[in-house]
Amino acid sequence: MPSVERTGYAARDPAPTGRPATRTSTEAAAQEILQRVFGYAAFRGHQGDAIVQVADGGDALILMPTGAGKSLCYQIPALVRGQRGLGCGIVVSPLIALMQDQVSALRESGVRAAYLNSTLSSQRAAEVERDFRTGALDLLYVAPERLLTERCLQLLSSAPVSLFAIDEAHCVSQWGHDFRPEYMQLEVLGKRFPGVPRVALTATADPATRVEIVERLGLDAARSFVSSFDRPNIRYEIVEKVDPRRQLVDFIRGEHAGHAGIVYCLSRRRVDETAAHLVEQGIKALPYHAGMDSDARQKNQSRFLREDDLVMVATIAFGMGIDKPDVRFVAHLDLPKSIEGYYQETGRAGRDGAASDAWMAYGLQDVVQLRRMIDESDASEQYKRVSGAKLDAMLGLCETATCRRAMLLGYFGEDDAAATRQAGCGNCDNCLVPPETFEATMAVQQLLSCIYRLKKERNQSFGALHVIAVLRGDRAGRAGEKIGQWQHDTLSTFGIGAERSELEWRAIVRQCIAFGLVDVDHESYGTLHLTARSRPVLRGEETIRLRRFVKDGGRKKSGKTRKDLDPADGLDATGAALFDALRSWRLAASREHGVPAYVIFHDGTLKEIARARPTTVTALGEVSGVGEKKLEAYGRDIVAIVERTT
Repeated sequence: MPSVERTGYAARDPAPTGRPATRTSTEAAAQEILQRVFGYAAFRGHQGDAIVQVADGGDALILMPTGAGKSLCYQIPALVRGQRGLGCGIVVSPLIALMQDQVSALRESGVRAAYLNSTLSSQRAAEVERDFRTGALDLLYVAPERLLTERCLQLLSSAPVSLFAIDEAHCVSQWGHDFRPEYMQLEVLGKRFPGVPRVALTATADPATRVEIVERLGLDAARSFVSSFDRPNIRYEIVEKVDPRRQLVDFIRGEHAGHAGIVYCLSRRRVDETAAHLVEQGIKALPYHAGMDSDARQKNQSRFLREDDLVMVATIAFGMGIDKPDVRFVAHLDLPKSIEGYYQETGRAGRDGAASDAWMAYGLQDVVQLRRMIDESDASEQYKRVSGAKLDAMLGLCETATCRRAMLLGYFGEDDAAATRQAGCGNCDNCLVPPETFEATMAVQQLLSCIYRLKKERNQSFGALHVIAVLRGDRAGRAGEKIGQWQHDTLSTFGIGAERSELEWRAIVRQCIAFGLVDVDHESYGTLHLTARSRPVLRGEETIRLRRFVKDGGRKKSGKTRKDLDPADGLDATGAALFDALRSWRLAASREHGVPAYVIFHDGTLKEIARARPTTVTALGEVSGVGEKKLEAYGRDIVAIVERTT
């Protein structure tokens, strides 16, 4: 799979859109705004077509991976329609952080944007409402809970609305990891404001979720624009848990020293403990979870957005809508509940298109814990079945010996997933260092036979650790006491797997669960049971190959930071010096303006400046990512830095 270089929102050499060479007035207006406001020369992929559809008054469903420029697909139509006197664009956004980030970035680009949320004083909220009524806004961001109040709906009826953009639209799915019940009520927008175009956007939706979005939001007439879910700049790696904290520290030190990253954990306690451990190891880290004081949580998030070398350790409550482009890695210390959740969370890395990593440590206990959470929940049986199926797909991704990217693309229904699987993506652990597999039929038969004998001859079912202890013939310690108590040392399967370590057997059990040969029953305390799929294996009618256990829990690294993770990679010495000088200037400017550094300019834009080395403001305006307002605000300062440094 060829690599793709991405800079900011739009590629310098976009893929052909398929439209005729003669542009409509809408296309021309959209292109002018793209160049003047955002500083990009051309749209990429489906951006142009989607923008024209919405700007001309049509509904749309837009699926694009994180960092591919979804926001432009409603921001530019709102500006086009605003120029035509059709009012202000309303953006339904689920998180305060998302609103604040995007509004700050839009204002820096000269767009009249604002938000209404709980952080505003009553006086400031009244000012925003007045600006909306008087036509002084191009875009207004509102949370779904607020938008659905009668007061807000009356406000929106008091002035023209150019469009409704429903961001993070996968939140409408009751099967999803980010379900928000308020999203299911947003169909009211089509009824209350007929004729106003609506666009639903998300980076995460399998084919079933896409159907659900259309049905629940009443978007039957919408055109769909589905881009590839592939993020070629992200390297996927999943390792077996041995000593997860040590493995995490080794990963950060070896690959991402001094980089910004996110570490996801399942519980609040694990978040606090992991953040403290990283700090003890000399890695700048902060915790984030719902159990923290809200002021402390907000302060930590603000630091993460503004600092380049901070690691945020968090529950999945953190990150949705975070626009920080230079997150160089996302790590999971616990197994996500679904591929959708995994994709959404890993997608927060490398939004700028630069090389990034998605790393996860995964073990048998993760499977047991998540199965227990599903089984013990108060949800309906249908919800439990769907959740179980999603977890099974996640386990399959973890245990595959083939290309992980191909499995991700296949899950989201991409037609070229099979071709990717055959050719290999060249940027996941299984493609870079193909895992060693072994003929595991006998080992699997031993495991299945042991589970069967325990049930048949003692009329009892047991968990994975006890089954492994019987297989290994363990007579020592607590395991040995239980084996003696139950007389399991008299079984024919006692000790038949003594040549394998406990960790090897754990890996075998985990893979058998992932492949549906063994089931875990949490109503009886996580005991193992055979499935219908295990019968042909026991009968010798099917052979099994499994991944061989890796003793240290992962692949050996060089101990050096990858060159492609250096933001100045590809620049000569003069260019690198200029890039560093520009970043220092950007940091000072961001503090002066009270916004994150990337809101001023992305690293990709600074890198382009370091390559081009413009010595006039006019020449600087030709650089991708430098719009009219930013050129006016920062042009002379940047040109002066170029002249001093070169």
